[in-house]
Amino acid sequence: MSSATAPMQANITLFTIGFTGKSAREFFERLERSGVRRLVDTRLNNVSQLAGFTKKRDLEYFLRAIADIDYTHDPGLAPTKDLLDDYKKKRIDWDEYARRFDELLRSRRPAERLTLDELDGACLLCSEPTPENCHRRLVAEYLKEEWTHVTIEHL
Repeated sequence: MSSATAPMQANITLFTIGFTGKSAREFFERLERSGVRRLVDTRLNNVSQLAGFTKKRDLEYFLRAIADIDYTHDPGLAPTKDLLDDYKKKRIDWDEYARRFDELLRSRRPAERLTLDELDGACLLCSEPTPENCHRRLVAEYLKEEWTHVTIEHL
């Protein structure tokens, strides 16, 4: 843990959300009601036609126009294409995916390049409808382990 990025007295709330299975109204209302200030897109591919209202340019516009929420895309918090493909094509199970993704996060060391201020009130975005089998939960848990004073709230 870096003392420059994680003062011991700091307490932050880090949200997570997936968009699959949510209408645009439900998605934006959840973010707004929760007081999210910044959405951190943790998807590897944020321009897919399957993303609907969450394609990068549209999402950035909607967040600002509807809820005055900042947008940033951080592929350093996403799995590699190979890792994601192995999981989606069932070449590895969730436990192996989580283990490899944790190794990837540790090698990338996002807690050293991100700050508590950047992530306080931020929401990690992915496509998965629930956090159980999603890398956004793993990212949030990794950051909580590194910084300790993090409360995670899944929307």
